Amino acid sequence: MREPGAMTDGTDRAAVTLAEWPDDADADEGVVVNWFAREGAHVDADASLCEVQIEKVSVDVLAPVAGTLTEVVAAEDAEFARGDTLAWISPDAG
Repeated sequence: MREPGAMTDGTDRAAVTLAEWPDDADADEGVVVNWFAREGAHVDADASLCEVQIEKVSVDVLAPVAGTLTEVVAAEDAEFARGDTLAWISPDAG
């Protein structure tokens, strides 16, 4: 079951985004530093999927739902903007 507020792409996949931008960050862009999960891996809701850096602040990006990480959109060292989708998860049935 999808969590309330999880964005989808019309195929019942949930978007992985940075839920809370650091309050003290002036920048609207960040960089993906490290992925902790790989495509095809099962992830739990709220599990740390990747680490991003915004200015000099490192932040973990959490899974919005439990399921299979089906697509990584922003690879390691890729830049992304506030609100961009970093990956997609196919939620567990149930």
